[in-house]
Amino acid sequence: MDTRTRRALKNDRFAQAAVSSASWIGEHQTSVVRWAITAGAILVLIVGGWIYGAWRSSAANAALGAALDVYTSPLAQPGVPPEPGVYATAADRAKEANREFVAVAHDFGWLPEGSRAHYFAGVTYVELGQNGSAETELTAASHSWDRNLSNLAKLALAGLYHQTSRDNEAIDLYNQIAAKPSATVSAPVAQLDLAELYASEGKQDQARALWAKVRDADKDGAAGEIAAQKLGSK
Repeated sequence: MDTRTRRALKNDRFAQAAVSSASWIGEHQTSVVRWAITAGAILVLIVGGWIYGAWRSSAANAALGAALDVYTSPLAQPGVPPEPGVYATAADRAKEANREFVAVAHDFGWLPEGSRAHYFAGVTYVELGQNGSAETELTAASHSWDRNLSNLAKLALAGLYHQTSRDNEAIDLYNQIAAKPSATVSAPVAQLDLAELYASEGKQDQARALWAKVRDADKDGAAGEIAAQKLGSK
């Protein structure tokens, strides 16, 4: 078969395919148009969702940053005239920061910044003595997929449980953290807090066993040094 014949056959096949496609589209025009519109709408939704998500994330980050600025604001010094952004007492500062953290958690709860706001809202509620609200916020943060945040919230929640005579729940949280530690809360840190709880209950044997465990596991770290000091003073 010469070149001219092969080219002619290819052209015929292309023409047949084109005619066949055109015929199919003609027969199914409504379906094709519907598919094209649906595909276009999905693309618009994907792009629009990405843009909206980026905008919301930026807004959440700015709002959380503003709340943290309040929380870390300086306190007024005795005898120094008050200045803008300076709070008279730690309670005043915690109250204002709490208001902003709660707003961020409410507005952006589905974003990572919202989860972090739950944690700080809980911490500031603890400072303000509002234990019920503190537990609600810290519990929400403890369910975060981010283990660093989750463990911080569990540690604060365990401390709140201990303060409110719910030691069994506190012990459970300390053990959860020790079993799955993170960069923010190591196993030795959780075990040190648990040992202090046992000591406060008069369970010295259990406390000493934990201190010895931490000392041996963290020989060159701060937690190991604290544990060794505890063992030396008992």
